[in-house]
Amino acid sequence: MSIPSPDVADDELRAADGRVPGRRGRATRQRLLERTAEMLRSTSYRDLKVVDIARGAGTSPATFYQYFPEVESAILVLAEEMSQVGSARLSGVVRDGNWKGRAAYDTAMAVVEEVMAFWEEHRAVLRVVDLATDEGDQRFRKIRVALLNGLTNALAEVIEAAAKTGRHPADLDPMATAGVLVSMLAHVAAHRYGFEFWGIRTDDLQRSMARIVYTTVTGQRPPAGT
Repeated sequence: MSIPSPDVADDELRAADGRVPGRRGRATRQRLLERTAEMLRSTSYRDLKVVDIARGAGTSPATFYQYFPEVESAILVLAEEMSQVGSARLSGVVRDGNWKGRAAYDTAMAVVEEVMAFWEEHRAVLRVVDLATDEGDQRFRKIRVALLNGLTNALAEVIEAAAKTGRHPADLDPMATAGVLVSMLAHVAAHRYGFEFWGIRTDDLQRSMARIVYTTVTGQRPPAGT
């Protein structure tokens, strides 16, 4: 993560006491966020302690509380940043890809690989988002919806375009179909290590999903040799 640029809204960086931090304050806030993210990789978020985060960031608990009222607030910031980046990144692969002919399979594979890579990079934060969402926390639910919404809309656009060529049933709902695909991609990415424990290789998971995405989006059989 990088230190937020000057055009980031002041309200997003406002300290707990209402003040907008200067350059040094922003750097301190960012160190606290980075340390929180590091600790999430090896510690349950319920076990994270302010004192440990502050110590790892080279500051004090009092300083932590200047920016975040509790650990969960820092995790929410991490999740929001992750969601914004992920929504643009994942939807961009769909919209920038070629969905015609053989190239469409390469695009489908690129979408699968990008989802898997994104989940791997942000696994610790996504684990908290999923758990909190399952527990009914609407703040994390909104973040998860925002993350997946861009990808769902992008896939729906491509499916709708294919439907106009007669490759899909007339009553097909592109958003419903895209939602099913995104659910598959997110679930498999989140549980890849469980599949590996069962002896299923990640390469095989990706190939299977790419074929499903290709067929579902284009309405055609996967190219020979895929």
